[in-house]
Amino acid sequence: MNARRRTVLAAGAAGAAALATGCGSSDGDGGGDTTGTPTTSAGATDEAADGASPGTSDGVELAGTGDIPVGGGTVFKERKVVVTQPEEGEFKAFSAVCTHASCLVSTVSDGTINCPCHGSRYSITDAAVEAGPAPRPLPAERISVSDGTIRLG
Repeated sequence: MNARRRTVLAAGAAGAAALATGCGSSDGDGGGDTTGTPTTSAGATDEAADGASPGTSDGVELAGTGDIPVGGGTVFKERKVVVTQPEEGEFKAFSAVCTHASCLVSTVSDGTINCPCHGSRYSITDAAVEAGPAPRPLPAERISVSDGTIRLG
């Protein structure tokens, strides 16, 4: 392969990557109607989730621990984060941006975080892909859980 052809192929690959990054709607809204207002009660905890330190108070308050349903979760659209409670007192947080086409996930039900755009579903426990076309899990987000409050960061 000559140098000119390698340059053209490399430029084409870079352009395709840039286009793929820009996929999705302009505001990242996957069309869901979740407002981020939790609706189901659950148990409270004073333990940190995902390795965050207990008592961290410099993050943005997302919700009370009792506001995240056990076995489910809540999408905080404005923060582009989803918080789940796979088991009572265990809180996880993940990016709400689908790894397929950058849509926002819209619901959490039946043990999965659901994207409305193309049907991708992720586990509420570790955000592993349960159903594609998503190519990889949702990235974890840092949260702290202290005094019945869940904070981002």
